[in-house]
Amino acid sequence: MPPMAFTGTVTKVGCMNKTATVTISRFVIHRVTGKRIERSTKILTHDEHNNLRLNDRVIIRNCPPISARKRFRLEKVIHSPETERELTHSVLTAENPTC
Repeated sequence: MPPMAFTGTVTKVGCMNKTATVTISRFVIHRVTGKRIERSTKILTHDEHNNLRLNDRVIIRNCPPISARKRFRLEKVIHSPETERELTHSVLTAENPTC
């Protein structure tokens, strides 16, 4: 299988150890109407250090089978809203320790 990399959103995390569910969305054009339709695929991804959080934007890459349904490995976290929120909160509490 040639190397494939996909960009997706983490939709489920924490239920299984070292595993996260990533949803990959794509748009296709309907043959008759010509409208765009969103199609999505859920993929189980190996997360070695359990550092993924819900709604993270990630890049995953295929690898040899890790388990019965896991065929992809986490390559990079592109955007993490939870981490950004925590960083902003820590900066604000450092500036104003009375709150």
